[in-house]
Amino acid sequence: MASAAQQRISPVFLGIAAVTAVAGWGVWTDFAAQPGFATFLFVTGAWVVSLCLHEYAHARTALHSGDISVGAKGYLTLNPLAYTHALLSIVLPVLFVIMGGIGLPGGAVFIERGRIRGRWRHSLISAAGPLTNVLFAVVCTAPFWLDALDGVPPAFRNALAFLAMLQVTAAILNSVPVPGLDGYGVIEPWLSHSARRAVEPIAPFGLIAVFALLWVPELNRAFFDAVDALLRGLGVHGFWTDCGLDAYRFWQGASPVCEMGG
Repeated sequence: MASAAQQRISPVFLGIAAVTAVAGWGVWTDFAAQPGFATFLFVTGAWVVSLCLHEYAHARTALHSGDISVGAKGYLTLNPLAYTHALLSIVLPVLFVIMGGIGLPGGAVFIERGRIRGRWRHSLISAAGPLTNVLFAVVCTAPFWLDALDGVPPAFRNALAFLAMLQVTAAILNSVPVPGLDGYGVIEPWLSHSARRAVEPIAPFGLIAVFALLWVPELNRAFFDAVDALLRGLGVHGFWTDCGLDAYRFWQGASPVCEMGG
């Protein structure tokens, strides 16, 4: 098992969480010279926190499945700088949010699969990440489906709605069985050796391919229609997520519709 020092929460993660909390307070109280910038910091910070928890879930599940090396690699500290590919884990997902309003995490923790026995354990390690996004989405949407929005400022409600959408899109997209994504990791242990070898060369490009496909108008429309339907079922109106995205992209200027409608 990992030592206590290997599981101590990183100051980097605590700093990100603190910035997120302060920015969230700024959005809630409207105590900011640039409300849109506060929304940007809050949503980005919360998104990075969820990415850290996503990768932590992979590592923690791997630890209990037999890979004791994850502790020495720093994966149990929630430090995003300890990941194998910081570009894939943090930079690209944040860029995806800025460019397309899409929550798409990238795999970044290196699991020594040879230490793990049993196909179910391998599948569970891969599933742990998207399940974390599902849990995060449940928390973000709780005020909506519990009908507990009384007293919640419109700016904070919109930011939370947008953050919820990111978590839902992350959970759905990362569950797609495409090489390089967690959905493929769930089914990979059950494939034949020849099938795994055949798709191995394209695995590094799976994440980019999914993002590129979402730029196809028809696919983009169908995907977000499904996401909107799911969010509406949880009490989150599309108008709120749109206004949350609008506030997040503060550099483009606020939409008059969102300014009037809250």
